[in-house]
This record gives sequence, structure tokens and C-alpha cells, in this order.
Amino acid sequence: MDSLPTPIYLSLLLTVGIAAQWLAWRFKLPAIVLLLFFGFGLGYLVGPPEDYLEGSSILFPMVSLAVGVILFEGGLSLSFKEIRDHSGVVIRLVTIGLLITAVLTALAAHWLVGFSWPMAALVGALLTVSGPTVILPLLRQVRPERKLGSVVKWEGIINDPIGAVLAALVYEAVAHPSADTMAHGTLVALGKTVVIGIGLGYIGGWGIRELMRRYLVPDYLQNPVILALVLMAFAVSNLLQPESGLVTVTALGMYLANQHKVTIKHVIEFKENLRVLLLSVLFIALASRIQPTAEQLKDVGWGGAVMVLMLILVVRPLAVFISTIGSELTQKQRMFLAWIHPRGIVAASVATLFAFGIAKNNSEYAAEGDKLVLITFLTVVGTVTIYGLSLGPLARWLGLSREDPQGVMFVGATPVNREIAKALKNEGFSTLMVDTNPENISAARMDGLSVCYASIGSEFVHSETDLGDVGKLLAMTPNDEVNTLAVSQFAEQFGSANVYQLALHEKTSERHQRIPSHLRGRILFTQDLTEDRLRELYEDGYRIKKTTLSDDFTLDDFRTKYGETAVIMFLVPEKGRLRVLATNSELTPQAGNKVIALVSGEHSNTSGSGTRPAMG
Repeated sequence: MDSLPTPIYLSLLLTVGIAAQWLAWRFKLPAIVLLLFFGFGLGYLVGPPEDYLEGSSILFPMVSLAVGVILFEGGLSLSFKEIRDHSGVVIRLVTIGLLITAVLTALAAHWLVGFSWPMAALVGALLTVSGPTVILPLLRQVRPERKLGSVVKWEGIINDPIGAVLAALVYEAVAHPSADTMAHGTLVALGKTVVIGIGLGYIGGWGIRELMRRYLVPDYLQNPVILALVLMAFAVSNLLQPESGLVTVTALGMYLANQHKVTIKHVIEFKENLRVLLLSVLFIALASRIQPTAEQLKDVGWGGAVMVLMLILVVRPLAVFISTIGSELTQKQRMFLAWIHPRGIVAASVATLFAFGIAKNNSEYAAEGDKLVLITFLTVVGTVTIYGLSLGPLARWLGLSREDPQGVMFVGATPVNREIAKALKNEGFSTLMVDTNPENISAARMDGLSVCYASIGSEFVHSETDLGDVGKLLAMTPNDEVNTLAVSQFAEQFGSANVYQLALHEKTSERHQRIPSHLRGRILFTQDLTEDRLRELYEDGYRIKKTTLSDDFTLDDFRTKYGETAVIMFLVPEKGRLRVLATNSELTPQAGNKVIALVSGEHSNTSGSGTRPAMG
């Protein structure tokens, strides 16, 4: 196929990348796998990115800067308070565990794939990295218990700069094996990397904090200014000491995440969106460069596949179980940790950069440079595919996670909300009542319901509450503004399709509306059921009614029996699944489905039998 115009090619990169992301979401697959395969296909169809970006002179600097932004975004998610109980485990995993992984991987690379010892050491150092690009999507998909998820996230993000720096030190020895380079000393280079990386990260974080705290940057420029400063810190750090930029941006992100002078929520949201775009383009572009010949594939051979299996089945479990000896982790938690160490964009991009540098500076290892890229991409595809498809079932089998959780968080523990929560709990669904009213919390606790005595807008609910079983939010307080705050706070975590709030108390014109429509969640139950109306019905004797539908007692029969005033709230289509009824929801229940509704008191003391009531 003839080369495309460069603007068309660049647009195609982004389009194909976003399409892969959407398909991964739609079919619940690991996004990175689709990105890689789409990239391989694009490379065969239109050629590598060098054909459109003036060779490697533009591509590799772009890749390097993009990786810096991704690691900065990962650092922004590292809050010290979420890991305070397991900091020792994380430290051992990124020191002892990383060293074990590097050594065993190097041995496997030499004996199974045939790398020379210097290149095997480089492979071992490089494949210690994991990172936010693959860890965070897996955690969102699997949703393990909060503390275990924090350990996995911290290890993955911290491993990236440490592993990349370790690989850079080995690379310097491989690519520049001169006496002068060796005399420089690995320890000196490592010391410079740590000092420059952490020092510039601290200075950059402090500078950004002061710019925001003193209002020296207008709101609309804050994200662009921060992005520019992060990229500059990354580039300057790498100029002073190669690969120290990865440490710098990670440290900078961690500084901002743990300072308390300014809020960075808008920065996190911006960087998360930017990360999706960068990942989509980077994986497609890098994968499209991989067009191995038959001879290269034969060179990697079955040894490469066996090596990937060794990394998953032997190296990772050994590294975890040795690193966590004597820790407070349970055996099940250690098993979970032993089954999650996917490789991502840092491994792929750094391998590409190293291969280019080796070919340019040291012809002795040039052929092995291409094999380095192949084995790295094989490891990325293998680890992400195997972990992505098996981690969820394993976590559920261990009792550490629930995929697609059906539990419900209630904002507001009023009497009617407690009755609704008890009905759901009796059906086997997890419930959590969040309220600032101590009497409501006490009453909910007496009813056997899980409670959180906190403001829904506080960081406490996010950081100190285990929401592993919760997948839906119902904002049902008397205050419309609080309800709107709740859905906006949790829309990203649960998805906008799973955050609901009661109808607003006042119907006002667009000119006088108190709460803009784009800030609201889905309207619960019916358009006219405000909190006042719900409370009135409850005080008038309306109660929760559960009815199983059948061929003889359909939804129409239900409405005939209980009248138009009955409020259908939930549908249980099958055991373990919950559907919340919202305004404009299409209600098409089948025989065997259970309806949970608020009905008049004269009907509420009878239980639904699933058969047509006697007519007389």
C-alpha cells in the first residue's frame, strides 16, 4: 500500500487507537491487547511511523515525552495515607522483589532465548517494570479490596522509574562498553539519577504548588502550564542524567498528590484524559514498527513463549512470596499479588529506544537489539492477555474482588432509605449508608446496615471506605445540592450510568434553575418523586413490596393490583443482578424476575407469590 499523507496517517493513529479503547470497554477486554494487535495490523497496511515522521528523529523524542506525562499522571495517584499500613510490603516488593525478577528474567533470557549475557542483563532489568498504563485498567476491571489494590498500584507505578533507571545503567554498559564509561561507575550514575530525579521532582512540585497557591496562573491556563513544566522538568532531568526524568516526573506527581495547600483534582482529571489519548497513539505507533521477518521470529522461537510463561508462573510468584515473608498479608492476598505483573508502555517504549541506540552505537549487539524489541512486545502481549483474562476470576475465587459489583451506596440514611436498603440487603446485595446525621447513622447501624458517618463530599469516603462491592450510588438526601455533589464525586468511579439522584424539589425554568442539568445524575424512579414526596408516601403508610413475576402474574397484573401510585424502584432479573429504575427506563421484565416497589400500606403486608391473586 502506498504511503498516506502525513495528516491522514496521524489522524488514523488516533482513530484506530480510540476505536481499540472503545472495543475493549464494550467487550470487557484488556485495552492494551487490542491496541497492540491493531498496531501490528496498521504497520503491515500502511508502514511504520518512521515513514511519516522523518525517521526516528521525531518519533523517539515524542515517545519519551509521552512516557514522562504518563508516569507523572501515575505519580498523582500515589497518596501516602492509602498505603501507610502496607508501606513495608511495597518497599520489599520494589527492592527485593525487583532484584529477584531482574536476575531470574536475565537467566531465562540467556538460556531460553539465547541472548548474550550483557543483553540478557538488559532484558532482565527492563522487564521488571509494570506501570500505570496496565495496572490501573486492570484494577478498575477487577476492583480488588481497597488496601490490596493500593499495594498493587504503588508497586506498579514505583517499579516503572526504578526498573527503567536500572535498565538504563545496564544499557550504558552495553551500548558504550568503553573503559571511560565503565570507569564512571554504576554507583555514581545511580547516585546522580536519584539525587537529580528526586531533587528536580521536589523543586518542580513545590514550584507548581506555589504558582497555584498564590494564584499566579489563571484557572484556564493551569493545566497547560503544569503540563509544560512537567515536560520541561523531564527533559532537563534527562539532559543532566539519562533516564532520571522518569524519577523526576514520578516524584513530582507524588509531591503534588500528598501536599495539602492546593487542590489538584482538575489536574488529575486532565491528565487522565491526556493519558488515554497518549496511550492510544503510543501503543499503535510502537506496535506498527514491529514487522518481524521469518528469521527473526525463528530466532525468538518457542523459547520466547516459554520465557513469558516462566515470568508468569515462576518468576513473579517467587519474587512475591519471598518479598512478603513475615508480612501482614494473608495467603490469599499473596496469591493475588503473585498473579499480577503485566508489562506496559514503559517496557515497550524503552526497549524501542534501547534497540535504536544499540544499533547506532554498538554494532556488536545490533542484531540482538531487534530481538530485544520482539521479546519485550511478546512479554507485553502475553502478560497482559493472561493476567487480563484470568485475574478477575482468580480474585473472585479468592474472595478478594467482585467483577461488576452490584452493591448500592445510599447517600442519606433517612427512615425510608433504610427500609429500601434493608430490602436490597435481604436480596443479597451489599449496601452502605453515608450520612452526617448521627441519629440516622445510629438507627441504620441498629438495623444491621453498613454505615459511613461522613460527608459524601469528603476525601474520607474515598480513601477510608472499602467500596469493592459497591457499583451504584443513590443520592437520596433532602438537599438537592448534596445529591448533585454526590453523583459528581462518584460518576467517574462508578460510571455516569450508575449514579442516580432523586428529582429536584422545584421545577424551574432554565433561566432560574439552581443546578445545571450537566451536573446531575440520572433521575431516580420517576420524574416527580422528590425526597419530600417520597417521605410523604412513607409517612402515609407506603412500604417496600417484593413480588416475583410469572406467566400468570405479569407486570400489568402488578400495576392493576397495586395501582398507579405504586413506585417501582428495582428489578432483579436474576440472582446477583440488580437494575435500578430511572426516569425513562424501559421496563421489560420477564417471568421469574423480581420487582421491588413502594406500595400502599394496605398491600404491603402480603408477600408476592408469583401467582395471580384470587379475584372475588
